[in-house]
This record gives sequence, structure tokens and C-alpha cells, in this order.
Amino acid sequence: MRELLADVTTRALKYVDGLDSRPVAPRPGDIERLAHLGGPLPDGPSDPAAVLRDLDEIGSPATVATTGRRYFGFVTGGSLPAALAANLLAGVWDQNGAYRVMSPTAAALEEISGRWVAEALGLPTTAGFGFTTGATMANLAALAAARHAVLVAHGYDVEADGLFGAPPVRVVVGEEVHASVLKALSLLGFGRERVERVPVDNQGRMRADALPKLSADTIVCIQAGNVNTGAFDPAGPICAAAHDAGAWVHVDGAFGLWAAAAPRLRHLVAGVAEADSWATDAHKWLNVPYDSGITFVRNAAHLRDAMTVGAAYLIAGTDREPCHHTPDMSRRARGVEVWAALRSLGRTGLSDLVDRCCRYAARFAEGLRAAGFEIRNDVVLNQALVSFGDDDTTRRVIEAVQSDGTCWFGGTHWQGRAALRVSVSSWATTDEDVERSLHTVIEVARGVDAHAN
Repeated sequence: MRELLADVTTRALKYVDGLDSRPVAPRPGDIERLAHLGGPLPDGPSDPAAVLRDLDEIGSPATVATTGRRYFGFVTGGSLPAALAANLLAGVWDQNGAYRVMSPTAAALEEISGRWVAEALGLPTTAGFGFTTGATMANLAALAAARHAVLVAHGYDVEADGLFGAPPVRVVVGEEVHASVLKALSLLGFGRERVERVPVDNQGRMRADALPKLSADTIVCIQAGNVNTGAFDPAGPICAAAHDAGAWVHVDGAFGLWAAAAPRLRHLVAGVAEADSWATDAHKWLNVPYDSGITFVRNAAHLRDAMTVGAAYLIAGTDREPCHHTPDMSRRARGVEVWAALRSLGRTGLSDLVDRCCRYAARFAEGLRAAGFEIRNDVVLNQALVSFGDDDTTRRVIEAVQSDGTCWFGGTHWQGRAALRVSVSSWATTDEDVERSLHTVIEVARGVDAHAN
């Protein structure tokens, strides 16, 4: 074991040291070599050192350098040094984070870091919370709590009796609702198509003036950070209208909620803290290793009642039991690296991380606009949308940039047109990385345009 851990440390350091000199996306040949990891199931044991060697020498080159400095695809953060180190130590610990008796350390760090995240995001520190795989499960847990609260008000126990014969529950979403919310709703029995959709403006924000008449049997799902534009639904007016009608408001804030941590950006989340539940990711802007989502519910009892599990051999203590707040029972101790990230950053470091990413997104937009390309959104957060002409030209630019290897941006389809999607989320990105990547995109785009003409 000692020799194997020493070997993996050496290999990990080599991988990290090589991030800046390798292409962000793997080469086609490296991807093809992954086939060598397959074949029939081995008949007998293999030397662990040989297993690690193959995994590293074949697997590492075929990874995407998402933890590097010039990955701007999706909303994928890197791994903060303290969070990565904590993740490795947690792997050595191999703790089951279900019950306190299984791991007092995991339970304690989850409780501490959950409160710290709530404080950083301006959410009620008395809210119930749970650590999940990501925002999809965080949305599911929060919406399960919402379903519980709406139906228990009608005297109905949905956890015991299911949805057969339950009073109807309305779900209202914006036209730009994220797919993770729709997936969570479908898993909860609400359906993707049964929802009532509210029109949005040209930035994807739900129009508060277009809300349908609400009632106490309604769950309203709003966004903090549109996945394309970074825009925020008007939480204050929506929460006020919903609560006047007795409705529940849930906030999908996978990355946008972190704007609350930066004083310059905090105005964007105005009214968000008035909601009833929230979902976010730590593996996005907090830059902890995958996977890590967090759900929050204002009334902790609603989350606990919706998620509690019991069996004769599962004897809960008097303190908070982690698995009574998430869909999972057995699970890894995700609070470990969240604690390490927040402890290493502190309030000012977290603020700087979020603010710096947003400044870099604005710089991308400024540079690309100055080069003659169209910026399709108001760059208010860490997202920018770029068009290089017609859809075919834009798609060819995206493909050429990705093939170049200097940096990586994804593509999207926004309000009827193709766009390159800039998403800046990594602690490791520097001014030099932004300028180098900006130069690459401009040169590639001009080359594509010249070739077309």
C-alpha cells in the first residue's frame, strides 16, 4: 500500500505539472488508446502497480484538462489545492457519510461546511441542508421537500401513500428552466410536460408580470444564473407574489447563487434569500473535485421528513444524521473537501474567486466584440455568448477552437441561433490565460472566415 500510494502521488504531480503544456482536449489517438483498457474480464489478479500504470499511462492522456487554466466549457471549476488534497485524504479515509456513527468526522465536517455555505450565500443558517452528487439531486431533494410541504398542508402523507390519489400539485417554471430541474420533477412524478411555463425576456429571465394566478398548491421554480447568459430571474417580486398566495418558491442556483459571496455582484441575488428552498453545486464555483451538490430548505423539518430513512439496524442518534437529508444512504464524505475549500479561501478568497471569473468573462466579451464579433447577452456574471456570423460559421469556429487545443469552449443554441459559450469558473485561470485564449479564438475565427471566403 505504501509503495502504491507513493507511486500515485508521483503520477498525480506529473499530471498537474503537465496541464499547462498539453492540449486542453485529448488528441484522437489518445482517445483511441482507451480501447487497450478493455478486453475480456481478466481470469486472475493483476499487480496493483501495473493496474495503476495502465490507468495513468493510457487514461491520463485521454482526459480533458478541466482542472487546468484554460478550460472554459460548461460551468466546470477546477480543483482548489486544499480541496484536492482533502479529497485524496478522504479517499484514504474511505468513510461512509450516511450516519454519524459510521464517521463522526464526516458528519461534523458536513455540518460545519453546510452552515458555512449558507452563510456565504446569504441563506438562512437555520435551514436544513444535505450534500448530494450535484444540482440535479440537490434540486430533487429540495423539490421533494416542497412536495411534502404542499401535500402535508392538505393532510396528505406522500411519503407513505405515494402520488396515487394525492391532491394535485401545480409546478410553475420559466421557459428557460434548466434540464436538471425538469429531470428532478420527472423523477418526483410531476412530469416534464405537465409544468406551466412562464415567458422570459431576451436574457432568459422569467417575467414576473407573466406569472399565472398562484395558489397554496403551487411550487414555483426560479433560476439564479441562466446556464447560457448568467441572468437571474427577478426573485423578489416572484417570491412576494408566490408567498401572498401561499405557494412555495424553489431556486435552482447551481452556480449563480455564488454571486452572493462577492460584494460587487451581490445585487444579482436580491430577493433570492426569500425563497423556501435552494440548490447549488460546490464542484462549480467553489472548485472542489467532482461530485458535490448541496440542497437547502428553509424549514429543516420539511427536508428531513421527505428524506428520512429507517430500519431496525439503522439506529439514529440525537444529533443530525446526514442520510436523513439526501436521497442517498451510503455515500462518500463530500463535506470534507467543501470544508477544506472554504477554510483555505475564507470569505475574502471566495469573493475574489467569484469576482475574478466574472471580470475574465467580461474581458472575453470586450475583446471579441472589439474584434468584430457579436456578443449575444448582457455579460453580468461569468457567462458570455458569441456569434461569428451565421450558424454554420459559428459552429466551424467552435470546432476549430476545440481542435486547436490552446483552450476549450463549448457551443450552445440560444434563442434560435448557434453561439460559442464562454464560461469562466476556475480558480487557476490568470490574466495571461485569458489573453492567450482570446488571441487564439480571434485568430481561429478569422482563419475560418478567410477560408470560407
